[in-house]
Parts: sequence; structure tokens; C-alpha cells
Amino acid sequence: MSLYRNHIFPLASHSRQGLASSGPFVFSHQDKEMFPALRNAVRLRPLIRYIQKDQLQPLRLQSHYRFVRTPPCETPGLQGNLHQRRHAHNHRARHQDVAGQGEQPGNVEDSQTKAVHESAYRFKESTAPFKVLILGGSYAGLAAALNLVDLCHGRRHRFSITDGDNGTGKVIPVQVTVVDPRDGWFHLIGQPLALSSKESAEAFWCKYSDVPALQTPEIRTVQGTIDSLDCTSKRATISTSQGPIQESYDYLITCTGLSREFPSAPRSVTREAYLAESAQNLANVRDAPKGVAIIGGGAVGIEIAAECKMLHPHTNVTLIHSRASLLSSEPLPAEFSSKALDIIRSSGINTIMGARVNSTTKTQDDNGDDEYTLTLSTGETLTASHVINAVSRFTPTAPNYLPEGICDEEGYIRIKPTLEFPSDASLPAEIAGDHYAAGDVARWSGIKRGGAAMHQGHYAARNIHQKMMAKVYGTTPEFMVLEEVQAGMGIALGETALSYFPSMGLGEGKETKKIFFEDDLGFMICYRWMQLAKPMPGPVEMPASEEKSTPVNVASNPTPVEAAA
Repeated sequence: MSLYRNHIFPLASHSRQGLASSGPFVFSHQDKEMFPALRNAVRLRPLIRYIQKDQLQPLRLQSHYRFVRTPPCETPGLQGNLHQRRHAHNHRARHQDVAGQGEQPGNVEDSQTKAVHESAYRFKESTAPFKVLILGGSYAGLAAALNLVDLCHGRRHRFSITDGDNGTGKVIPVQVTVVDPRDGWFHLIGQPLALSSKESAEAFWCKYSDVPALQTPEIRTVQGTIDSLDCTSKRATISTSQGPIQESYDYLITCTGLSREFPSAPRSVTREAYLAESAQNLANVRDAPKGVAIIGGGAVGIEIAAECKMLHPHTNVTLIHSRASLLSSEPLPAEFSSKALDIIRSSGINTIMGARVNSTTKTQDDNGDDEYTLTLSTGETLTASHVINAVSRFTPTAPNYLPEGICDEEGYIRIKPTLEFPSDASLPAEIAGDHYAAGDVARWSGIKRGGAAMHQGHYAARNIHQKMMAKVYGTTPEFMVLEEVQAGMGIALGETALSYFPSMGLGEGKETKKIFFEDDLGFMICYRWMQLAKPMPGPVEMPASEEKSTPVNVASNPTPVEAAA
């Protein structure tokens, strides 16, 4: 995902672009007058939670700006080790009641065998399931896979916040295949923290085989990369360590994101290799008598510097940026970048602005330890024990496997507001409509981030399910449509955080960090939102619910706040 503000973590999506994010808040009416009141009087966490959950209904504020109803937010009780927090969350989720079925056994595989799942289908055994191929198993890919299986099970899907939504009660056979180069889901938003924390590195990489929500017969993961794709015949060639394999599909969702270099993303594709990689980087940061130099003042470089200084306060950290202001490539107000620079400097980080690194020479000191001499465009030199080059370098992955004309001039996949590929002479509408793109690989407005990717993956799943329902049950499809997203960002700066959204203005402080990131750069926010610890319930047969259109109310001054993210 885009660490390009992938990290920003959640504020709403638009139309919200994105779950835990997906885009800035877009509020109607008297924004300038209302938001100072919201910042001071409203319980911000419930407000964010509400907007994160992809709401489409108006949120109504009343006299005391107090929420009457907000979606439940489960927070792990343990505040210590992240590993413990995640596994405590897993343990609790495994034993929660699921749709009135009573306590769930701890063994996911025993509780969710293929036979149990298939027995719930109202179809004959000969009925072939819809085959859905998802390329990419990060934020967008997992959001799409999990919500789609929920929907096909006839249940309330995990990103739903609609009152009275108990699912359709209509089961559809489905087989989802998720293809990803890594052997697990990596919390890319947290990479700057993982570089300076062994505990975080261990927690942030979750092998697919260890994620309870994925242990269901309807979801299969393949470690590999897409080699070629024939949209007309609906066949993909996947490269794996055992050789190429062919995958056919009825629907495709491509969520392959952007190709990023270290340190924006790990070099490794297995958890074991990643932990070794992280341990080496941590040793370099911890044992740096002449300090750490970080090149690049974008979001990634800033967060790496901030986390390094926060966790290793005795290490001398220097941030070097070629422009006069930080975040110079982002479409954000000058006040935002200026404030970020002030916070960075006040935390004890040295900054060198307006200077480019012309060369880096590696030598050894008198003790035989590595040291680096950086020569700057100003003629100055700087010596450091460790250098991290965080200059943003990323390229879209889609042109490597998609037919010409599907991508724009920069390599992003052109999509319709429904996330479908657009049709043209080479790709007729009846074929294009079965192909979707979500996340960083898709061309859409707004800054790229993890929350937006989850939101788009969710919408792709909803729209594919609508097509399946039409084919199986003869229903009339009602498609989810993305709205345009204005640029906004949240960025973690050590003990504090900074945010900007057009409708809310500039925000900073520990409460801002808690809302956007908690204390782990958004890991548990994402983990809980996708419900990765909760075993996938099997299909059900029950009467379809009627989704209520009643807005969530929040107490007596009836000024509506449209969180149309």
C-alpha cells in the first residue's frame, strides 16, 4: 500500500474513500464553525470510528455533541507486547459467539471444515462456485476477499455498519484465490516503526496460514506473482517457486499496488527472512556511535526518523531533504509541512534542508566499524554510522501483466467509479465489467493510503456480489460508487501526530496520534477492522434483513454532518 500515505491511517474513505481511512472527511454545512467545536467537545474516537466504517448515512450532531450510538470498538486489554496483544485478540475472537452459534472452538480448522461449509449450501454438489481471483494480499486484497466471502455466506459482511443488516440470508458458492509475493500480510503502514522495534517487526508480519479469518475452504492463498493475464479468456499465469500455474476466474480484482524499494517496504517475501532483515537494521540503528542519517523528507523518511529517535533517544538522528520544506511532493498546505518540521526539530532530530546528497562513501573507523561519509550539494560533509535512503521510489505494477490501454500513462489502472475496468475496442463491456482494481494500483483521486485501499477492496467485493446475486437469484444489482477524494494526511511523529483534512483543518497532538495510529502505527486498528482474529463463520440460511436507512443520531442540535468520505 502506499506508504505514501499509506500511513495515514484511517479517516474515512470517500464514499467514502476508505475505511480506516480512505479519504478525508467531507462534511456539509458550516465546516469552519463546526469543526473547532468538534475538536474540543466531541468524543473524537467514536467520530473517527463511525466515519472509518464507511458510513453512507448522515451523522447527526445534537446539542452536546455526544454520540448516542457508535460502532463497538474492541481494544485488546494488554498494553505491553504487541505480539501478546495480537494473540490475546485472536484468543478472544476465537471464543466469541458467532451469529448465535455459541462459543467457537479454538481450533479453526476443526470448526470450519469444508464439509461443514458445503453442507450449508442450498445448491447441488455439482454446482460450480464462482471463481474470484485476487491479485495482491495486502489491505485492498484482504478486504475484498473477506467481505466477499461474508456476503456469499449470506451474512452481514465485516465492514457493514448498517443498522438491521443481518446479511441477505442467500448463500452463493464461491472460491476466492489470493495471490501475493509474500507468505503473509505485512502491515506496511507500520514499516517506519518496525525498522526500529523488534517487537513491532514480529507483530506486523502475519503469515496467511496463521490468520484465523483466512482459514476457510472458500479462501485459498498462493505465494507467487502474476506473470501474464488474458482478460478475454479469463486466465492468469502465476509464477511460483514450484513453477508457473494457470488460474481461471469468473471475476478478477487486481490489488498489486506499487513496487517499492527498501526502506518503504521490506525486501523479503517470507516472515523468517524479514525478521532477519529487521534484526540487522535494528542492530545498525541501535549501535550507531556516529549517528543515523536518513535521506528523504517525505512521509516515509519523516516517520522513520521520528520512530528511531523516539525508541532510541540517545542515537543522533539527522534527516536530510533536498527541498526547503518537508513533504514537498504532497498536495498539502504549507502550514502542514512547516508544522511537521517544527515537531521533528523539537524532538531532537537534526535537519538539513535544501541539500542533496551527491555521494556516500563507506569506510571503516579505527575500531573496524563501518562508517559513511555523505557529501552534500552544498559542499558540506556528514559522517554517520548508518544511512537509510528513504527517497521515495515506486512504480505501478499493473503494466507488467495487463494489456496495453488498460493503464494510464503513469501505469495506474483506469477504473470506473464502480472500480471496474473501463471498456474500449480491445476490452468489450461484457468482459471489462468482470475485472476490478482497488488500492494503490488504481487511478483515483486522493493521496494513496491503506484505509483507502481497504475501502476500495470492500466496494469491489460488494459490487461483484451484486452481480452474483443477479445471476443466481435474479435480483437487480445496486452498485457502490466511489466519490472523488480530496488530499488529506495523518502522519506519526514519535510521541505525537499531525493531520490535515480540508473539512477539519490542521490537527496535532497525542489525541490525534491515538485516533489515527494508536500506539502501533495503526496495526491493531487494521487488524481489528478486518477482523483477522475472528474465524470465518460458515454459510447460513436465514430471512434476508431489511437495511434501515435511519441515520446514526448523536443528540439535539439537528445540524447534519455528512461524513461522505
